[in-house]
Amino acid sequence: METSLLICIIHKGEKLTMFCPDHNHLCCSKCVELNHRRCLQVTLLPQAARGKSRDFKNLSVSTENTLSQMKQCQTYQEDRMKSLKVSYKEHERLIVDGLRVNIVSYLRECETSTVNTTHEHMQYTVIDMREKIKYLLAAFEKSTIKEKKEELNLKQAPLKVVKNSCIRLHYELFHLHVAIPKVLGKPELSFIASKKCLENIQQSDIFIKENFSNHVFTVNGKSVHNVKMPSDSDTCMIEAVCALPNGQVLVADRENKNVKLLNQQYRVVSHLDVRDKPLDMCLITPTEIAVAVHDEVQFITVSQSQLAKGRKLKLQHYCPGIAHNQGDLYICSDTALYKFTLSGKLVCRLYEDSSADFIVYKCAVSPTGDRLYITSYNKHKLLTLARDGTLLATYTDPALRE
Repeated sequence: METSLLICIIHKGEKLTMFCPDHNHLCCSKCVELNHRRCLQVTLLPQAARGKSRDFKNLSVSTENTLSQMKQCQTYQEDRMKSLKVSYKEHERLIVDGLRVNIVSYLRECETSTVNTTHEHMQYTVIDMREKIKYLLAAFEKSTIKEKKEELNLKQAPLKVVKNSCIRLHYELFHLHVAIPKVLGKPELSFIASKKCLENIQQSDIFIKENFSNHVFTVNGKSVHNVKMPSDSDTCMIEAVCALPNGQVLVADRENKNVKLLNQQYRVVSHLDVRDKPLDMCLITPTEIAVAVHDEVQFITVSQSQLAKGRKLKLQHYCPGIAHNQGDLYICSDTALYKFTLSGKLVCRLYEDSSADFIVYKCAVSPTGDRLYITSYNKHKLLTLARDGTLLATYTDPALRE
């Protein structure tokens, strides 16, 4: 313990022998030679430690607080990495489901085309079918899955760096925290331990501010696309957007009361009128979307770049927001958040606040499914809930604080 305290953190093979009050730094002979030659008050450690009283009680409290913050930061990074991995796994599953749908659709087309055909022609059709499926599988394996795994690794890399830094800083500070009670009564070692501890706390605080405070996303560029159709009678108002695994995009046009399918170039290739203003939508499968339409959920399917209406789920309340995760539907009602099965059975009411309108306006689910998020329109707040509906945190927009 004493040996490790005396080692210089910059020049690992050197022993601490001096202290520079000008820079408030512990120094070895190399430190003095390289960085403190012009400092006038560099003194030997025994002299620097003599007669100095230290508030180890407050130092211990500060250390424990910093250790707790570092642990929280580490857990936060680990949760981000886990969520990212789960998100990519879910996306990969959707891609696989989409490939399966394409293969089944192709097989059905082949079955239809082989009705009343000769045996020889059928053999050629089967060969073509096999080659087509081989091509689909090969292209899928080569480009899609490999590309997504590489993308995941690239996104996780900086998160791992920050996580490992959290672990290192926590480890160093924890060992100093343990060392301090053991060197009480030894002025020189107590002085070194307290100084190292304060330096580590300062480094940790700077690290936390740089990596975990007020993170802002930077927009590198944008493109503008016109989705208005000749049949639209009103100005387009895009209330919700839903991206499909194949690169197509669905947009809910509130004022024109329709849902539009855009291709990879963001041109409208299909549209579907709905009963009332579509307010939100979410992906159920690679080819099925649930759309919140006033007081009902309209399911829509996508097949060969065409939209078709499916079943409906009638509700007993207004529905401005909807989200889906692992077979569960989460539906907002302005003042409450409900959980439904995909068949339309009400499971439970997870959260309610009737103090004003638009309190439970839109909702979302974390990739791992353990966190629910609600936007409170009138209160300018973002609520974080546990899976069972317990309120965990509230964020209020400082620019719109009541």
